[in-house]
Amino acid sequence: MSEKIRCPWPTDIPIYVDYHDHEWGRPVRDDGRLFEMLILEGMQAGLSWITVLKKREAFRAAFDGFDPAKIARYGDAKIQTLMTNEGIIRNRLKIHAAVTNAKAFLAVTEKQGRFSDMLWAYVNNTPIIGHRKQMKDISAATPVSDRISKDLKKMGFKFIGSTIVYAFMQAVGMVNDHLTECFVYKELMNGQPHGGRRA
Repeated sequence: MSEKIRCPWPTDIPIYVDYHDHEWGRPVRDDGRLFEMLILEGMQAGLSWITVLKKREAFRAAFDGFDPAKIARYGDAKIQTLMTNEGIIRNRLKIHAAVTNAKAFLAVTEKQGRFSDMLWAYVNNTPIIGHRKQMKDISAATPVSDRISKDLKKMGFKFIGSTIVYAFMQAVGMVNDHLTECFVYKELMNGQPHGGRRA
């Protein structure tokens, strides 16, 4: 049986390969998972994704399973406890941003309903297909991520620049940026009856 062809970025790190094969780029419409990824992408700013990925289980334990209602109530004592947790990324600004984002997330969902519906409306509820042949073809940000970033900032979200938003869009399948030769790209295209929208 021939070896699967995949994007080169996971290298041969098992946790990275598993993430690439089973999560990255696959459409996510569950509000809980979307919130988790939004927080983790913010935590990743200035770091490599593998750093965050290796700490994800520790983050889930430290941040109450990424329950926005619980995180929104974090006070100074809880934040100080998180700052002593060696299992996570101990950046005070990012931790404060997670609390701020939990409050913003709750406000948005109370006012507009499902977070998923609001986000996916930016791409007309259909993943944008990148059709990327090489890694150098992949953008760091796009006009769509610019717009989402701008709007989320207006809603009170922090650590949500366009580059972070685009990485988030790639992760949760709003964009399919797997290289065209990658087996995941082909799987996702087979599940896309209309071929998706071109980037």
